[in-house]
Amino acid sequence: MMKLALLSALMGSAAAFAPAPTGRVATTAVSETKADLQELAAKANPIIKYFDPLNLAGAEFWGTSNEATIGFLRESEVKHGRIAMFAFVGYIVHANGITWPWAMTLAGDPFPKVDNAPEAWDAIPEAGKWQIMLFVGFLEYWRENQSGSHYMKGGKIGYYPPFDAKFIPGGALNLYNPFPRKDIAVMNSEKKEKRLVAEINNGRLAMLGIFGFISEGATEGAVPALKGIIPHYDGDVMAPFATSIFPHIN
Repeated sequence: MMKLALLSALMGSAAAFAPAPTGRVATTAVSETKADLQELAAKANPIIKYFDPLNLAGAEFWGTSNEATIGFLRESEVKHGRIAMFAFVGYIVHANGITWPWAMTLAGDPFPKVDNAPEAWDAIPEAGKWQIMLFVGFLEYWRENQSGSHYMKGGKIGYYPPFDAKFIPGGALNLYNPFPRKDIAVMNSEKKEKRLVAEINNGRLAMLGIFGFISEGATEGAVPALKGIIPHYDGDVMAPFATSIFPHIN
């Protein structure tokens, strides 16, 4: 989970779209360069601008090129930001006792009403947790295999491919523009760029927000502004399953 905090602070560009030539031979198509990150970081945060104290943007992970590494980091930040936005809203929803009106299980068990959001996850049956994990795994598989050019090889950062009825019987709502709106479909490039920057900033804020909720719940007073607002959580936020999925080692 620490990489959420690192990526939220370190990478500061909007998106990578078209390959660009460089002075050295790269093993992948060029997606973004460090110069691109520095330029776009000023748009995302005109005060802090570019901030990369660990020089991650200058690294070459797993023996790949620098451009591929930047693509990986950029995609990771956007993805973690989106997850954090879901988590932030979900935390507030559960903390206020808002649940679906129907039964949670086939046995008729209702959705849990709790004061502390992580307790809602604890109350979900193990089978339900696995269903969620497998569904998220499918979404990840679809992104990695149905997007055309990979984000480490010049592909668009943050792009999520639409679901195709050829692969999913009956089709499904797409994650982007699920209820087709013409104004979104014909959005001009300038407006799209501003929204991409806004998404990055919202994702970074959400990462800090959900970490604040979790930290205060685990250690009272850790976030003074939330003291007395976030109730204490006795569970372990780093142990999503009641029983380890790994075999016990004696």
